[in-house]
Amino acid sequence: MKRLFGLATAAVLCGVTAGALAQSYPARPIKLLIPYAAGGTTDIMARALQGPMQEELGQPIVVENKAGAGGAIAMKEAARAPADGYTLVFINNGLVATTPVLQKDAGYDGVRDFAPIGMVANSPMVVVINAEVPANDLKGFIDYARKNPGKIEYASAGPGSFGHLSSELFRRAAGLDMVHVPYKGQGPTVNAVLAGEVKLLITSPSGAMTSHIQAGKLKLLAVGTAERWPLSPQTPTVSSVLPGFQAESWFALLAPAGTPAQAVDRLNRALNKALATPEMQARLNGFGLTAVTSTPEQLRERIADEAKRWGTVIRESGIKID
Repeated sequence: MKRLFGLATAAVLCGVTAGALAQSYPARPIKLLIPYAAGGTTDIMARALQGPMQEELGQPIVVENKAGAGGAIAMKEAARAPADGYTLVFINNGLVATTPVLQKDAGYDGVRDFAPIGMVANSPMVVVINAEVPANDLKGFIDYARKNPGKIEYASAGPGSFGHLSSELFRRAAGLDMVHVPYKGQGPTVNAVLAGEVKLLITSPSGAMTSHIQAGKLKLLAVGTAERWPLSPQTPTVSSVLPGFQAESWFALLAPAGTPAQAVDRLNRALNKALATPEMQARLNGFGLTAVTSTPEQLRERIADEAKRWGTVIRESGIKID
């Protein structure tokens, strides 16, 4: 009888503790780690969410930029922080899906070490070619490339960059023999395809690229999202020609693994409410991004899926970074 009473009392106390956390969280400021320097797109997006989220949560959100090691420094700090809901990290998908595979000393696991909060936004990788290439759609380009094995160059922002991985995924899916030409950053890759140094570029969209497409200096063939991109609905998807292909950049909010479900749920609701506002959606559209909401479980499944997909591409292609 005493044992039963003790178990019942413990169960009640656990319920009280969970309920108290749900009602009291957050009770103090929350730290939001940004894996990159101030001023970049990731930083600007995080700061745009800072105001509406802290208003909804009733506590300050303190943004802290922790650049270095391709984002791994902030990720390691977040993974090792107390799992109490007071340390978050704002990520792109490369930090959980590719960095832990590419960097042997990354020091964290993108799937196991974090508690997903929710998606924030996404943007497709876009497929563009030099205007002189004799193809006007994706199927036409693939046919052209198959007739010219080893003669088609594609640019990337460097070995192991997301553009490099997306291009390799495309090459493998289409069965093409192409030559990788790495550059130092996205800007030089756009200039390279404009100048005809390379024929193909798969990268994230930018304002400069859009202007070149509108001027007829580049041809936009397709987008890498599973569905047509709302910001360019007339552009077909790569998957319409290569079924199952998907390559997009996305951003999300994570906490350390083991963060209480009540805190995760509270953060998810605050995040989704902020993303639902027309003002926030317009700001994200200005970056070439589309607001995307999710449940924590949906984000968990997406992280696991992408870690598997890009890990396979990296290992089977032998891609390495210095």
